[in-house]
Amino acid sequence: MPHASPVRLRAVLLDIDGTLVDSNEAHARAWHEVFARHGRDVSLDAIRDAIGKGGDKLLRELGHLDDESEAIAEERKALFKTRYLPQLRGFPGARGLVERLLAEGLKVGIATSASESEVEALLRVAGVADLVKIRTSADDAERSKPDPDIVIAALDRVDVAAEDAILLGDTPYDVAAANRAGASAVGVESGGWSAADLQPAIAVYRDVGDLLARFDASPFAGIRPSRRAG
Repeated sequence: MPHASPVRLRAVLLDIDGTLVDSNEAHARAWHEVFARHGRDVSLDAIRDAIGKGGDKLLRELGHLDDESEAIAEERKALFKTRYLPQLRGFPGARGLVERLLAEGLKVGIATSASESEVEALLRVAGVADLVKIRTSADDAERSKPDPDIVIAALDRVDVAAEDAILLGDTPYDVAAANRAGASAVGVESGGWSAADLQPAIAVYRDVGDLLARFDASPFAGIRPSRRAG
């Protein structure tokens, strides 16, 4: 069942890959190349469908890897950083959206399946590294998305109850992680998933630019933090 919009919205948790940065295809190709190097014939389409889950799940479910998984994960990180990261671009509207959320008096935090070593670079690509200082990554959770651990860790960092928060993400795994943590989710289709795929998000937008353009009619508007309630 979808979660209703918060009665008193206090915080917004942001995914990065596919949400703020156009990076899902780059991640998929990096994984595809590394799997091939290690003799694993995993289709690019299958990897695309798993992007948004943590690398631990991707390695286990698609690569059927265990003993080699840590070394392969590090190899994938190095390839992504050197070959793909310099080519990435943030989605138009990413900075404007974060500025608007902050101007509304909302706490803004990061809840991503990316590793801690990638987060700062990705936020710089998105143009929001100076705006968002509350961050959680795969390194802060025992289990990755769609398990709720990362969302729970992010809620702890922003010091807000789940029912007073919304997670903005681009995959069904983001929506599932938010809902399992007790929070609502809003989706964007910029990561390659459709509105139907992103159910039961409480709202879905084309991308962050579309959300920013329609902010006043979104779940992020009209429900103000307690400071507005007097």
